[in-house]
Amino acid sequence: MKVAFVIQRYGAEVLGGSEHLCRLVAERLTVSHDVDVLTTCARDYTTWQNDYPEGSDRVRGVTVRRFANARTRDLNAFNAYSDWIYNNPHSRHDELEWLKQQGPWSPGLIDYLRRHQQQYDVLVFFTYLYAPVVLGLEVAPQRSVLVPTAHDEPAIRLEIFKDVFGKPAALCYLTDSERQFVQEQFPERPLLEDVIGVGVDLPQQQPYPRMPAPPEDDGPPDAPADRPPDEAASADDDVPPREYRSHLLARGAIFRRRHRLYGPIVLYGGRIDPGKGCEELIQYFSEYVQDGGDATLALMGVKLMSLPEERFIRFAGLLSDRERLQAFEAATIVVCPSPYESLSLLALEALSVGTPILCNARSAVLVEHCVRSNGGLYYADRDEFVECLKLLVADGRLRAAMGRNGREYVRKNYRWDVVLGKYERIFAKVRNAR
Repeated sequence: MKVAFVIQRYGAEVLGGSEHLCRLVAERLTVSHDVDVLTTCARDYTTWQNDYPEGSDRVRGVTVRRFANARTRDLNAFNAYSDWIYNNPHSRHDELEWLKQQGPWSPGLIDYLRRHQQQYDVLVFFTYLYAPVVLGLEVAPQRSVLVPTAHDEPAIRLEIFKDVFGKPAALCYLTDSERQFVQEQFPERPLLEDVIGVGVDLPQQQPYPRMPAPPEDDGPPDAPADRPPDEAASADDDVPPREYRSHLLARGAIFRRRHRLYGPIVLYGGRIDPGKGCEELIQYFSEYVQDGGDATLALMGVKLMSLPEERFIRFAGLLSDRERLQAFEAATIVVCPSPYESLSLLALEALSVGTPILCNARSAVLVEHCVRSNGGLYYADRDEFVECLKLLVADGRLRAAMGRNGREYVRKNYRWDVVLGKYERIFAKVRNAR
């Protein structure tokens, strides 16, 4: 089967929930299908500047066809226009102008889709919000599948999105919370819809190297060298006697040593952006420290806002997949501060390695993960954030129990074989319905 994925940005360097999810699915489906990705030349979602060259490319075994954007985004002008359109009567023409100002605006992508749509058995559109999906769904709706990644935000109430949710042959949701929200918001939907989810790999415990001696910056030793091995291990019954110091072998040791992190770590990963709740996170974490909390807030990902120079905040940068795994294992808690989520791979990756999560209660999806997994807590305000964080940092047994629960939750609900099987059934039904 020949399948096309349509997405606003695409690339191994592109950070974003829907973009990352699209890439994960496309890479796995290319094993059994002829897969193309149709996308723009943009890497930065704030400007939609053409950073990638136009034309065909191969990214991790997937054919990617990139099309130039005809304009970049003036973020201040767009925000002002959005504020007006959300709060005033307006026309469909006004909403289409909003869509154009939001970007990405790539007429070449839509022209290619119109000219070549017959060669694809299924068109899979990721994220309801952007012009490539809104305009692309008009080309061949009877062969189109929409993965909307929808959540409660002002834009979704614009009239143009009623057509977006009503046109495709099938809707694929990431969570039950997303399905419930869409069903309440859009009564007119395709008959074919299902909760597909996303696959998450359950990593094995990482083997850390046994080193004969630590570097000087590794902190104090666990026990004097002349202490018997069984006595040195008595402080923690879970740590077996060993020849070398336990901090060289402990879970997450590589990440801790590389970034010189000691004590409890509260980890965030993704776009470091006010829109992802990061300003509020830093404010709440500062209150936690002022209230006597003893932990470091480590942030990994692309920095799209300035960070205060505080001893308790550490920027780890953009990490490779292996380094991200090491960071999740090193973390005491992973925090998910975004109020707008349709899935949250951050939460699922943390749970998959047995690290508990602390989530923003304004996101129904994050609350769903916490409740169904019993692998995390959620907060509605600053005081709840501080108290939840204190509890999780202080109670190792609670963290261990939540960690076991989280791994089991991911194993039962987010295996790739189950997810890909659901996509295959949706594709078959769409093709057979024609």
